[in-house]
Amino acid sequence: MKRIRLNKHLTILIGFALFISIMFLGVDRVNHINKDISLPTERVRLATTTSLYDSGLWGVLEPIIENELKIELDILYAGTGKALEYGKRGDVHLLAIHDRLREEKFIQEGYGLQRTPFAYNYFLIVGPEGDPANINGLIVVEALQKIHSRGETNLDLVIFVSRGDDSGTHAREKALWKIAGFDYENNIRPKKWYLEAGIGMGATLVLADQKNAYTITDKGTYLAYSNRIKLVPLIDKEKELLNVYSLVSLNPDRFPALDLTNAQKIINFLISDKMQRIIAEFGVQKHGTSLFFPGAGVGFD
Repeated sequence: MKRIRLNKHLTILIGFALFISIMFLGVDRVNHINKDISLPTERVRLATTTSLYDSGLWGVLEPIIENELKIELDILYAGTGKALEYGKRGDVHLLAIHDRLREEKFIQEGYGLQRTPFAYNYFLIVGPEGDPANINGLIVVEALQKIHSRGETNLDLVIFVSRGDDSGTHAREKALWKIAGFDYENNIRPKKWYLEAGIGMGATLVLADQKNAYTITDKGTYLAYSNRIKLVPLIDKEKELLNVYSLVSLNPDRFPALDLTNAQKIINFLISDKMQRIIAEFGVQKHGTSLFFPGAGVGFD
């Protein structure tokens, strides 16, 4: 067979031509892809409580918000106290938290513009199936009183694990101890049977399960973690255990450097009929019950 030998210069020219062709084809392909994909054009930073994150709700809501509103959503999850700190510094555009008293104070001090309830459920007192403090069936005040008295006399059997992190759940727990007649700082925190975890809700449930202890949790996170722990609900659905999640937008007069237009779009979208139905259906297929109830327009006073 006769071989054809190309000279050096011709080989270089052919190679350069192939390179240019590939470059143009690549650019055309990239342009084609960019035309076909609608990418978010704006970014909103949202600070949210760990219970909304640990329950998996934001995992469902976030992509819907981004796809339909064309807004890139950056979610920072922490306890309500930390979320409020982010808001006071202007580090975020929007809060999704669950502590009405602190939300209202945040607004009164000029940091926030308004609070908009968008979901709710109930706090639960959960504990070991054996229920060593024998609180099952009691009202929440009686249950905490009994945990306190049994903890004092049965240190090896009765343990209470607290979030201890200045979260909305921790704030409600402290309020419940007060309603039950106890000074939290003097009569609860120093007790040997009382443990402050200083961690999020999901991790607190796991720790309480390991300690065979009682704790207060929101229903959503409990159901999301129910296949990982053995703790059972013992007290639920009392007025004192109502748990309302609200969206709190920052005040544009306080934070003129922030563009809060898209934060308001997210609020309006989350309280729309479509998104309220999604919230109502969240968890039903997996758990047989919703983890949250739609909260838009519901009177909580």
